[in-house]
Amino acid sequence: MTQASELPSVVVVGGGVVGLASAVALVRAGHPVVVLDADRDRQAASWGNAGHLAVEQVAPLASAASLLSAWRRRFSAGGALHLPLTGARAWLPFVPGFLSASRPARFAAGKAALGTLLGDAVPAWQRLADVIGRPDLVRIDGHLVGWESAASARAGKAAWRTADIGVASMSDADAGDRALIAAVTRARIADAIRFHGSGQIADLGALSTALEATLIAAGGRLVRERAALTVLNGSAGVDGHPADLVLVAAGVRSRPLMEQAGHRAPLIAERGYHIRAAADGWPADMPPLVFEDRSLIVTRYADTVQAASFVELDKPDSPPDPRKWERLEQHVRELGLPLSTPFTRWMGARPTLPDYLPAIGRSRRVPNLLYAFGHQHLGLTLAAITAEQVAALAADTAPAMNLSLFDVERFGRMR
Repeated sequence: MTQASELPSVVVVGGGVVGLASAVALVRAGHPVVVLDADRDRQAASWGNAGHLAVEQVAPLASAASLLSAWRRRFSAGGALHLPLTGARAWLPFVPGFLSASRPARFAAGKAALGTLLGDAVPAWQRLADVIGRPDLVRIDGHLVGWESAASARAGKAAWRTADIGVASMSDADAGDRALIAAVTRARIADAIRFHGSGQIADLGALSTALEATLIAAGGRLVRERAALTVLNGSAGVDGHPADLVLVAAGVRSRPLMEQAGHRAPLIAERGYHIRAAADGWPADMPPLVFEDRSLIVTRYADTVQAASFVELDKPDSPPDPRKWERLEQHVRELGLPLSTPFTRWMGARPTLPDYLPAIGRSRRVPNLLYAFGHQHLGLTLAAITAEQVAALAADTAPAMNLSLFDVERFGRMR
């Protein structure tokens, strides 16, 4: 336990981007911090995602629009959405909560809440990048979206023009943008737009290294083990790591930890797939490029290029589906992208709650338990702004924004 003059000590369960960003914010605020994470090889979704700082994605995916488009987006029809029958025991209980959250009033409230977080997401990343000494890792040069047919371009552009894209803006692709796209694909691109205000992390591996190094240099510790949460006499703890506060930031592994404290956390593994290849032939100044007809995003990192897609609802530890990688490789061939084999294949599980909002707050059941998980597709985008809210919660001061809609109590208690 800490001395009276010290800030509370914190054990952070989870070393993904949300956990590490929060740990850095906590240790710099003066808290003694230990991070527990067993992912030595960086296989979590934090380190295999598209690298996109998606401030334009204000509308939660739990929506009437998602329901109406689900059938044409199914994997068997060439789309990115897959609810495998073998995973039905995982995704069937998720469906009622999704349907409830898609009702107009719930959707509108969720969009407002998500928009508040996203509004300061990029500045928060710039602040954090300065702290870790790597401002070069945060690139705010937007992203490109292209369509392969005139019909899909008309529909896609119309949808984006009426969408709430928050602090982002968009314009028709100019001659320079079109030249960039033409340099990497042999496919005919009927039309394209550029988003402004969005960005990317230039190198996820370098980001992880810099966050860990900053944590350790500031006196924090990183321990490579999986934690088990215990609750005794109304207080949370982790065996072998006594601390005043526990922060659950374990991504898709957060569910059983929160259940120990009596909270329902109906997370599902929303699994995504990518393939990576050497960056030869891919322009260094190309921002993330979305081929919207294929639900495919291609991102240039320091020395690799990554093609990513798919929304597969399943258990986190179910075997990967090789058909997803084969589909990605097919997209690369059909688009004529300058990505040469052999590809590196990856699959990771995004932690997703039925309303597509994260859970961020302090437990009302176990006062020394904090939580930050369930960021779905926006874990990277929201990591830095989430870390700032966590630091305020740990100091028992009012966070900069209203976190009430992110309270895990919205899902009720364990029976």
